[in-house]
Amino acid sequence: MNPSTRRSGFSFIELLVVITILGLLISLLLPAVQMAREAARRTSCNRNLGQLILAVHSYQNLHGVYPPGTIAAQGPIRSTPQGYHHNWIVQILPFLEETNVWKHVDLTVSVYHPNNAPVAAMTLDALQCPSTPTVTSQTCYAAVHHHREAPIDANNNGVFYLNSRVRYEDVTDGTSHTIFLGEVLPEQGGLGWMSGTRATLRNPIAGAGGLMGLTGALTADKAVLAIMTDLRAEGASGKIDPALVVGGFNGTHGNYAFGDGRVVRLGAAPGVMQLLAHRADGMLLDGETH
Repeated sequence: MNPSTRRSGFSFIELLVVITILGLLISLLLPAVQMAREAARRTSCNRNLGQLILAVHSYQNLHGVYPPGTIAAQGPIRSTPQGYHHNWIVQILPFLEETNVWKHVDLTVSVYHPNNAPVAAMTLDALQCPSTPTVTSQTCYAAVHHHREAPIDANNNGVFYLNSRVRYEDVTDGTSHTIFLGEVLPEQGGLGWMSGTRATLRNPIAGAGGLMGLTGALTADKAVLAIMTDLRAEGASGKIDPALVVGGFNGTHGNYAFGDGRVVRLGAAPGVMQLLAHRADGMLLDGETH
């Protein structure tokens, strides 16, 4: 054959080699792209918590106290759609650039009243972690009500609890050593972002996660049961009332906002987390623990 008439191009074998190389390059690049995207989502989650803690401080600057964790005539708070239950998120709406939403909240009735249904059904961007599938009307962030598992009540040791009116001076451990807010996974069928129940209040209980209202979770973990003696309902034959269980933080990134405005990812031991959640235990903490 005359060389001048020979066709140039890839042979079938060469084409397979090129496709294989491209496949390998894509398989190497894809995890890096996914990591970059997740890093961006984590940064966005940090920014959400930063906005929330800033709004909490703006409320405090105006009113002289941090917003109440939940409002009700009496406690302990049951995680059921019964009660007034206007919470800390409702109170800080004007400081989240959600003044219009705030204007539509009917403070004269419960958060579960039909008058508040249009607001309760909303999904607010500031309450959504981009790494977590959006659950309509729920929140990915909660406030600390207590330093261990116990019902939400007026004697809790966090900053946000039943009818709380905590001043800056009341956080005697120092705001830089006290967790105010943390990340949680929203629950399908939860009571929503307006509800001052375990939907928006949590504690640093070890291993409890955010789904401790499930009977199976309660009975499966003996260690968790051992520290829930406060939850035994009167007249219930010593059984734990699931509606009184609050549960812990279990967010995708493990992000927390301290009272001084810092947002960090925490992986501290359970005992250290409990100390950080208590506003006034007077215990010393090594700065490198968080």
